[in-house]
Amino acid sequence: MREGGFILVLCLVAWFGFDLLQGQRDTARIERDAAMFEVNGLREAARVSGEMLAARDAIDLQRTQELNDERTENNSLRRAVDAGLNRLRLNATCSPPATQAPGAGGLADAVTAELTADARQDYFTLRDQLALSRQMILGLQDHVRRVCLR
Repeated sequence: MREGGFILVLCLVAWFGFDLLQGQRDTARIERDAAMFEVNGLREAARVSGEMLAARDAIDLQRTQELNDERTENNSLRRAVDAGLNRLRLNATCSPPATQAPGAGGLADAVTAELTADARQDYFTLRDQLALSRQMILGLQDHVRRVCLR
């Protein structure tokens, strides 16, 4: 009977030990599955972030190139105006010269309407700033459409 009790106790201890190991195994599986789910989520987040950064960089490259093209065109126009090859067209009226006697002559003798050197420089500066502002606005609109609204 002693041997039977010993075998019974041994079987109970083995059963409890096996049950304990089985519980630890199940807990480890649950933790592993949770970690795999988190890893997959982090990978997806990294992929989406990479795509968003790539889209942002593409927008930036496109808008920077367009801005550089506009500035190059503006500088070419500036050089052409300075060299006298082109003229700026103004919506202006010509006033008669102050030295002309009243009633002698017409607008053919009037002073040519033209921007002063300072105003001409300001005109080209405004064109540069307008091009920059336009590209910034278009870039932000593209960013909202292609990156933020994804």
